[in-house]
Amino acid sequence: MGASPRAGSRRESGERRGRGSEKGRARLRAGRARAPPSQPRPRPPRLSAPAREPGPRAAAAAGGTMSGAARAGPARLAALALLTCSLWPARADNASQEYYTALINVTVQEPGRGAPLTFRIDRGRYGLDSPKAEVRGQVLAPLPIHGVADHLGCDPQTRFFVPPNIKQWIALLQRGNCTFKEKISRAAFHNAVAVVIYNNKSKEEPVTMTHPGTGDIIAVMITELRGKDILSYLEKNISVQMTIAVGTRMPPKNFSRGSLVFVSISFIVLMIISSAWLIFYFIQKIRYTNARDRNQRRLGDAAKKAISKLTTRTVKKGDKETDPDFDHCAVCIESYKQNDVVRILPCKSLTQHPEAAEL
Repeated sequence: MGASPRAGSRRESGERRGRGSEKGRARLRAGRARAPPSQPRPRPPRLSAPAREPGPRAAAAAGGTMSGAARAGPARLAALALLTCSLWPARADNASQEYYTALINVTVQEPGRGAPLTFRIDRGRYGLDSPKAEVRGQVLAPLPIHGVADHLGCDPQTRFFVPPNIKQWIALLQRGNCTFKEKISRAAFHNAVAVVIYNNKSKEEPVTMTHPGTGDIIAVMITELRGKDILSYLEKNISVQMTIAVGTRMPPKNFSRGSLVFVSISFIVLMIISSAWLIFYFIQKIRYTNARDRNQRRLGDAAKKAISKLTTRTVKKGDKETDPDFDHCAVCIESYKQNDVVRILPCKSLTQHPEAAEL
């Protein structure tokens, strides 16, 4: 089938325009070559454009970024909480450290009584810096200072009365007012082989004492009840012998009470923060989704309104649209037929499809 005359005229006009444009570009290059070089003009300072308000698409993108931050927030908090728990120090009583129990046998020789009174203390505990060794000796308490009983052993004037026939003796002191190191050092200064410190709280168990730099002197802690029992015999000038033996090695506990409370509180706080992040994330997601849907509905309504305003007409027999050489529909590329209802686009083209009006 041969080409139509109209198509041939279009091709010829296109070739003439191409040749004319090539000649114009050649003249322009020749003029630039003859012209003297121009001085560079100073460029005006660029002004920053005013910030535009984010539209629904930008809001949706921001929502995606925010969702990523929301997902990363609880994870980072969880990692931080776990790291803090792992670095949380042990309590002051060293409950998480290992310790050795002390088995203490006490022998009381009362005057006028035939058989001595013997009892055993199983809840003793060696100090952390104390040698774990067996020792035996007579128990002595500090002498009164200016008529006032001294049970603590913290005063620089603390003294012990050691009978001449005693070779090894053990100091009995009460906890409080000064450090364990000071108490043990004062007893060691007076040649005590061991120090037994009883607690100052009746319901509290013995703790693992820390007393670095006290040397080879043995240090043991017992309960307040047992310490006052022994002290009551000493105040009556009754001889008390004590034997301290090494008991059981107790492994360290995984968690002290303070650490357990801290972990529980951290978990609760973490759950609250995570829940708040999730609620915030879902609220923002719903907001951005609604904004996007409203924008799409608004655009759809505007498109429908614009299409409804387009002029329509019916193709009749003899119209130029029925000519085979006429430009057909831009969407379906089909020829117009008689009685077709077409819309007249703003570009003066015709179409049978509403989608073309939106293009």
